[in-house]
Amino acid sequence: MNDITPNRASVLASLLDERYSCRGYLPQSVPRATIDRILALAQRTASWCNSQPWQAHVLSAAATRRTREELLAHVATHEPQPDLQFPEAYVGLSLERRRECGWQLYQATGVVRGDKPGADRQRLENFRFFGAPHVAIITSDAPLGTYGTIDCGAYVANFMLAARALGVASIAQAALASHSAFWRQQLSLVNDRKVVCGISFGYEDSTHPANSFRTSRAPASQVVHWVD
Repeated sequence: MNDITPNRASVLASLLDERYSCRGYLPQSVPRATIDRILALAQRTASWCNSQPWQAHVLSAAATRRTREELLAHVATHEPQPDLQFPEAYVGLSLERRRECGWQLYQATGVVRGDKPGADRQRLENFRFFGAPHVAIITSDAPLGTYGTIDCGAYVANFMLAARALGVASIAQAALASHSAFWRQQLSLVNDRKVVCGISFGYEDSTHPANSFRTSRAPASQVVHWVD
């Protein structure tokens, strides 16, 4: 076991380093067998009392193309109305990190400070799924409340790591959950399902400017508090 463990840790470290929020995709679709493998791996996610509250509605390439246009039309005429409460505010380190990420994206895509039309265009890329050929909408079992949502977050993380392991890029999108009524109708969701987020995925376009930067991570010493 001691000989195997370092190799496993190295594989995990590589996947964590390689995974990033991809915002530019090639048009080719992902084979169904590859998507099935991603879903099978993500299904091993741990959950409270093994409740497995997540459900994933995965759109084919054809469904994604159709839904993209319908969602953009919906967003143009409807105010956001998420099932889950969005953050009340970003303060302190959270605000600093959010600004860092935002300005990295704007600098990469040529949006300068004060360019509201440019910022709006980039914001709408969320609802184009950043050009990804597939999107998965993740919902939670409403009666499980906050902890069902936490379990879904773990599922999303494992989905993205599994995708990376199979050469597929992805991005988790809370923005898609901001229009939950659209997805409720589109996917015929029952009332006890809450829209948590979307995951757009496909093969990355390495030449796309939005994929040219990587966000930073705080050192463990900044977030870990040892108690002896």
